[in-house]
Amino acid sequence: MTFDVSQYPALADIVEPQVRRPLGELGFLDGVRSTASGLEATLVLPASNWPQRDYLVERIGAAEPSVRLSVRTMDEEELLRLRNYLRGSMTGASTPGDHSHAGDQPKFLDRLSKTRVLGISSGKGGVGKSSVTVNLAIALAQQGRHVGVLDADVYGFSLPKMLGAVADPIVLGDTVLPTLAHGVHCVSMGYFVPDEQPVIWRGPMLHKAIEQLISEAWWDEPDFLLIDMPPGTGDVALTLSEVLPRIEMYVVTTPQAAAQRVAQRSAFAARKLKLSVRGVIENMSWFRGDDGTRYEIFGSGGGERLARDLGVALLGQIPLETPLREGGDLGVPLVVSQPESEAARAFGDLASKVMAQGPARVYRQELRIR
Repeated sequence: MTFDVSQYPALADIVEPQVRRPLGELGFLDGVRSTASGLEATLVLPASNWPQRDYLVERIGAAEPSVRLSVRTMDEEELLRLRNYLRGSMTGASTPGDHSHAGDQPKFLDRLSKTRVLGISSGKGGVGKSSVTVNLAIALAQQGRHVGVLDADVYGFSLPKMLGAVADPIVLGDTVLPTLAHGVHCVSMGYFVPDEQPVIWRGPMLHKAIEQLISEAWWDEPDFLLIDMPPGTGDVALTLSEVLPRIEMYVVTTPQAAAQRVAQRSAFAARKLKLSVRGVIENMSWFRGDDGTRYEIFGSGGGERLARDLGVALLGQIPLETPLREGGDLGVPLVVSQPESEAARAFGDLASKVMAQGPARVYRQELRIR
């Protein structure tokens, strides 16, 4: 590589959005040199279908309008160098090629990490937990936070389509680069199995899959990692309590009394696993007609009762709106397509309240000083 970072900072300092690092640091530039006819450079990408290719070409052209730019794909040695750099960065290695931390866990799992892991849970399906996860994640990103989403609903994965993150992740050996959509990074089992194929696994296989999605994906060290959990209190909840002991649980329910009682079981199960339950989110709280009248189709008070019984705050009430459902079907979530709608504003308020809470203090028996 003939690129000297110090000579061409306008190019070297461009940040690649997929991995949030400067091009010069990643080794994405080669052959940068001044010629009689102007500046020449080569953009070197890990894959020919790199999602941010057009964006990077545009940014390079804007930084150096006279540049003659060519694009090529990395060879095996360059891919290995990039993989080592990413693994080293994930585990906090001091230098990109430092292999001494190769077996360490990602630094965002460390108890002193800035990352807050939010588990979005429900007692049963059908309460809109995934749509809440997607829109809350984007609302956090819109407020300037670095956000990732893990679709841990292995048997009913839906986040890639709802988020509009339909391109497959890029895989570099044992490292997965999450897809990026609307400012949110996403990994899901839906990327690794055909859409129509059911996942039929016993507990140990499920545990291993969740563990890999957490520890082998390039999450970097986000401000928030949201986990879309499967409904109920099964194997995934147990796995997440082991792998992510700092996870903060947020329970989604509807105003209906029956849904509230089922959601309560999910919250009590979390507490039995020594997980912190931080708040309740009531979805489908009301429908507002064209005349402005509020219709409480699913009753009222379920979220308030659940929050009171759990001793936590009711952080948000999300109205039922047709564009909320349509956005999930089309991959353009409501907070993107209709940011001024009542439901989108409710998600913005919810994001602000989650941020204002700050991280949970985790008191685990195994952390006691004896």
